[in-house]
Amino acid sequence: MSVKAIWLAGIAATAFAVPALAHHSFAMFDATKTIEMAGVVKEFQWTNPHAWLIVTIADEQGKATDWQLEMGGPGGLARQGWRPKTVVPGDKVTVKHHPLKDGSAGGQFVSVVLPNGTSLGE
Repeated sequence: MSVKAIWLAGIAATAFAVPALAHHSFAMFDATKTIEMAGVVKEFQWTNPHAWLIVTIADEQGKATDWQLEMGGPGGLARQGWRPKTVVPGDKVTVKHHPLKDGSAGGQFVSVVLPNGTSLGE
């Protein structure tokens, strides 16, 4: 293989690698805060590139809000013990997450305590 071909291959590899590394920023989450909340699973989306856990949580006045928690990818979650049916709608759970900086109802998933007392995450 010529030097020119190797050089072009290196540039092509770099061009494809940089977007892959930068595909997601976690700047929207406040990683200095961890919030714990109890609620009811509304939906669990076992999807690539990130799974989502949507939990309905009632505030002090009883108003229910759906919190959307971004998780890791299914491959990483499976290595931690998750399966597509680990949680199902109606399960009562306690979740920890890093909140969104803008204060909206969502965050970056940290951990969960399942109805049977099993903890996943952290």
